[in-house]
Amino acid sequence: MPLLDPKTWQSRPLSGPEYAVTEPATGDTLATVTLASAEDVGTAAEAARAAQAEWARVPHFVRAGVLRKAGDLFAAHADELRDWIVRESGSIPGKADFELHVAAQECYEAAALASRPAGQILPSEAPRLSYTRRVPVGVVGVISPFNAPLILSIRSVAPALALGNAVVLKPDPRTAVCGGLSLAAVFAEAGLPENLLHVLPGGPDVGQALVADPRVPVISFTGSTAAGRAVGEAGGRHLKRVHLELGGNSALVVLEDADIDAVISTAAWGSFFHQGQICMTTGRHLVHQSLYEDYVERLAAKADALAVGDPHREQVHLGPIIDDAQLAKVHGLVEASTSRGAKLAAGGTHDRLFYRPTVLAGVDDHTPAYAEEVFGPVAPVRSFTTADEAAALAGNGEYGLSLGIVTRDTARGLDLAERIPTGIVHINDQTVNDEAVAPFGGIAASGTGARFGGEANLEAFTDVRWTTVRGDVASYPF
Repeated sequence: MPLLDPKTWQSRPLSGPEYAVTEPATGDTLATVTLASAEDVGTAAEAARAAQAEWARVPHFVRAGVLRKAGDLFAAHADELRDWIVRESGSIPGKADFELHVAAQECYEAAALASRPAGQILPSEAPRLSYTRRVPVGVVGVISPFNAPLILSIRSVAPALALGNAVVLKPDPRTAVCGGLSLAAVFAEAGLPENLLHVLPGGPDVGQALVADPRVPVISFTGSTAAGRAVGEAGGRHLKRVHLELGGNSALVVLEDADIDAVISTAAWGSFFHQGQICMTTGRHLVHQSLYEDYVERLAAKADALAVGDPHREQVHLGPIIDDAQLAKVHGLVEASTSRGAKLAAGGTHDRLFYRPTVLAGVDDHTPAYAEEVFGPVAPVRSFTTADEAAALAGNGEYGLSLGIVTRDTARGLDLAERIPTGIVHINDQTVNDEAVAPFGGIAASGTGARFGGEANLEAFTDVRWTTVRGDVASYPF
């Protein structure tokens, strides 16, 4: 029996409109789901709060067992889930396999969190036992995007559940199945008690209601910087803890001693993987002047050689852009860049939602596709002459998510990285990397720091409670 049965995948009735989940590559309807309304948020939050109290008292090994089972189920149902990720989000099969691998690892890592030491014994001036203990926050609201829908949902859902919380998840409706309903089906089969995970696919009104609901003290948001600012502002008004993982315009710095034969594959992957619809995508290629002309020529040749098409029916390197609105944004930035003098070395064209990988040369600070996050398969290339100039260029701009540096001298690469503000650094690699064990997050307009992965999850989804215990009632001078 399939894991995802359209007749049963929404166990709780929702009150929003019907929504056709479509395949970007063809426009075909894959399924019809019911969206949530703002009113559904309150119902889910109340049920989650009621269920969470008992879940928090469950022995840690029971919670860990559910998470381990969930990880196993992502592998057991890989063929079915891969098909959904490919068709619903426009991913190539390899990218879908990576999402499934990370989803399983997130569950296994979360299972280990359940048995982590929960506090510390503190020294005290008084004759008492003084200690801290980490306690669940209660109900965690998770708002996830379309681009890596399974990873960007599970990386908050799994640790929050493992640490004794309940979760209300609002996936992007464009990927309501692989980013939301698939998680509900996996955790139900894994034995998660009812009402601990609520999936509410919906629009901005649902997200706004989730941020405003007083029963949801923590919000984990992944999405654009503009939307993240709105979420952070609203969360601040309600005195909520808000974790923001936002956009980026990450730089790949190629120093003069780099192996040009090796770097082109790395560079192409950084900009063109999943059509550039990744927050960590290499949005700026900063190349030493001595390599610049060769680099542009080789990267353009690589782009021209990549196959673009339907990832479900063809063997391709790039699938479709998620929808017409995103395509218009990508193409608009490319056209605005060439009109300001950038040279189109490759790409710049599309057939329906299939956008050719694009290389832009001769860019500067005012080139739109260089200065802004494109979220498409576009690689602007710019030259520099000194390491100081490279550091200045890489550090310029509002974002600070990921950084790649390519050099034969790794010590020099590390030294350069220390001079560039960023949340993530990769020496001799491109900017798109993710592991369940590693803290993930950016700074400045890219988010509020490393809030996901490893021990960072403890900070994200628990509160620290101070407790003291005396043998006798304390005495005071009045």
